[in-house]
Amino acid sequence: METIRIGTRQSKLALWQAKYVAKKLNAAGYQTELVLKETKGDKVLDVSIAKIGSKGVFTEELEEQLANGQVDIAVHSAKDMQSRLPNGFEIIAFTEREKINDVIVSDESIDLNNPDLVLGTSSTRRVALFKHFYPHVKTVDVRGNLQTRIGKMRDGLCHGLVLAYAGVHRMGYNEMIRHELNTAEFIPAVGQGSVAIESHINIDSEKRNAIRSVINDPITEKRLLAERAYLAELEGGCSIPVFALATLENDTLNIEGGIISLDGQTRIVHRLSDTDPVALGQQLAKAVLDAGGDKVLAEIRNQLS
Repeated sequence: METIRIGTRQSKLALWQAKYVAKKLNAAGYQTELVLKETKGDKVLDVSIAKIGSKGVFTEELEEQLANGQVDIAVHSAKDMQSRLPNGFEIIAFTEREKINDVIVSDESIDLNNPDLVLGTSSTRRVALFKHFYPHVKTVDVRGNLQTRIGKMRDGLCHGLVLAYAGVHRMGYNEMIRHELNTAEFIPAVGQGSVAIESHINIDSEKRNAIRSVINDPITEKRLLAERAYLAELEGGCSIPVFALATLENDTLNIEGGIISLDGQTRIVHRLSDTDPVALGQQLAKAVLDAGGDKVLAEIRNQLS
């Protein structure tokens, strides 16, 4: 088989993910090559993701390479993947999921009851959840890779950063974790903690099957298919504060998810179970929308437009 060409962003975390996938493929006897690409989300750092536009901020340029055959697969954080992929593209594998919690990292101790606490995050979901559960906490927008964000924090922008545990752990910053946010309050972004492998339908079928057999974790795939089906029904992207977490017990999938208004005032959460991942995600979306999520969603879209 020819060398498997892996498209990736250039940040340290993106390269870690691409190398992780390459290492697994190499161990299975396949040759790999990394092809680096800068995306819109990497270039525009002075504007929030919500203002850039939430569809394909970190994936569009990599998808161009997939479509023209420059690369065979693109490696992404699953939480960065838009809810509906453009025609001709598919996710062929999800890696085993890391711990899914949001965490606060800092050089100093963090007290969530501190009335003067300032935390940095670029996530509308995290901002809204802090407004709901910890309304005294001030949040400031902070963009860039993990190292850049830590630099901004150390320059005095904020006391701590709110990040996904997976990225902090993969970059070796565990010693900076000061607080792990519980999932009863901070239900994570769809796909958080997993790496997604995207391809174009023109990929050689032998390559596709080989990559999927080596990389895909079936349990994670079931969980993320449910979460992504929920996201797709709501047509949510990076700028919409929706969240969902699916777990698998025996053959039954349980999912908890919802939506929160940008001001944190309205938080709608539902819990459901089923054996069919896609049907479960769609059922959750209907339950959330019927409970008033449709009005929250319309309000959010109006505020972000």
